[in-house]
Amino acid sequence: MKRILFVDDEVNILDGLQRMLRPQRSEWEMTFAAGAEAALAFMERTSFDVIVSDMRMPGMDGATLLNIVREKHPAVLRFILSGYTELQASLRAVPVAHQFLLKPCDPEALRSAIERATSLMEMLNSKMLTSLVGSMQDLPSMPRTYSELRRALANPEVSIDQIVEIVEQDVAISAKILQLVNSAFFGITRDVTQIKTAVSYLGINILQTLVLSAEVFRTFHPKKAIPGFSIEQFHLHSQFAARIAAAIPFKQEMPGAVVVSALLHDVGKLVIAERSPEHLSRALRGAQDENRPLYSVEEELIGVSHAEVGAYLLSLWGLPYPIVEAVAHHHHPERVPREKLDMITIVYSANLLAHQHSLVAQPDSNPVHDSIRPEILESLGENISLEDWHNLAGRVAHQTEGVSHDRF
Repeated sequence: MKRILFVDDEVNILDGLQRMLRPQRSEWEMTFAAGAEAALAFMERTSFDVIVSDMRMPGMDGATLLNIVREKHPAVLRFILSGYTELQASLRAVPVAHQFLLKPCDPEALRSAIERATSLMEMLNSKMLTSLVGSMQDLPSMPRTYSELRRALANPEVSIDQIVEIVEQDVAISAKILQLVNSAFFGITRDVTQIKTAVSYLGINILQTLVLSAEVFRTFHPKKAIPGFSIEQFHLHSQFAARIAAAIPFKQEMPGAVVVSALLHDVGKLVIAERSPEHLSRALRGAQDENRPLYSVEEELIGVSHAEVGAYLLSLWGLPYPIVEAVAHHHHPERVPREKLDMITIVYSANLLAHQHSLVAQPDSNPVHDSIRPEILESLGENISLEDWHNLAGRVAHQTEGVSHDRF
């Protein structure tokens, strides 16, 4: 049974939550803490799987509380509840919260968010996955520029000029940020030439994820050639999938996060190519010999695929939960109950569309790829035309031809 800790300084709010969540008593063991200090006291005595905290509380607010929880109890999933009027203040919780939920929160939305988050963490903490990643010696730590950004943003008094200074110290990262901001991904109608302007357009949250995207692609460099794996094709495919994802109409709480998810969806391949090339080589041979998708062979060989490996690394580095979730499930969107178009479905579709409308010739040993399953889109209950999405991918491919594909 999952143990959930709810935190709010207003007793009547806690009473309301307790009444609202009464049907969950058979699935959750729930504790209700009146304020941050009480929550920390509970956590010293009892272990919890999830903490759900209000943002605005006197004395110690939700962002400060979750920062302490991250340091003392890193395995606990951290949720922030905030109202529309508190969104600006809630940006302080970006480095420490796994998910943001808007108040008033529908009980079913809260239940779904907690179940999805805990099931993902259970998958990423599987013995098979930790054994595989643990066998890859010298797994890189969080990249320097991204790490400095996170530390700076933990300070509520940090200024935008200080953030810009951190990014500008890394010339290569600055160039890539400007390249991405001025691409078709974000639909900005004027040329952006200053990092400060880029931050004002994108916001701190997306700046962080774009910085990390750029650093990820320069962190991993396979030390030897692997038959059937082309690093150049890998970069082209990642960027093409991101362009397709950006073109799909989608309303989301984290603007630009779907682009970052699509950019990073195959990062697990890079991790394995550098840290365990024999494993990737064996899986590629099996995929070619059996005419099957690579992820399917990987799952048969060791129980997990490059999707989970990439998500595991990104979760260690503290990427926002929705991005980790989209990367983890981009081959299996059916794992997660969904009632509307979400980032998982878009990244799943963008990946397959990018393969089917590939801008480059496929290597002879490249394994087959799935096609988008119509039932995945039909299950969303929305009027989505698979033919329209193929036409969209074709247009993106046409627009992209002749455009420089610099590596991250």
